[in-house]
Amino acid sequence: MPDEPSMPPLPPPLNVYRQPLVPCSFEPLTGFLRDGCCKTSHEDAGTHVVCAIMNEEFLAFSASRGNDLVTPMPEWGFSGLQAGDKWCLCALRWLEAWEAGCAPKVVLESTNFHALDLMPLALLEAHAH
Repeated sequence: MPDEPSMPPLPPPLNVYRQPLVPCSFEPLTGFLRDGCCKTSHEDAGTHVVCAIMNEEFLAFSASRGNDLVTPMPEWGFSGLQAGDKWCLCALRWLEAWEAGCAPKVVLESTNFHALDLMPLALLEAHAH
């Protein structure tokens, strides 16, 4: 059986300013790869690239959309989020929250430049922490 073609490697992760990506959070441990950074990969269908600071309004909004980020899920090593926690959000969820008027603040140096594939830098800067 021939080898399956592999995806090309992604370049080193950069933030929205094309500088090295700064970790978003180690406590709680975030990131699609659970390495503390808002890195992405070919397997990351949700594009978890926006480092955001959780607030009550956004957490309620996310739960109303079927993504409960508050309830602990120990079987997944997830202790649940609370206001003040930093978390790598799916870019489209953050954009949806912005459209609904409840986007959380963003940590730009920890937000992956791939977020710019889906929204302008000016929008993120307007919500910078």
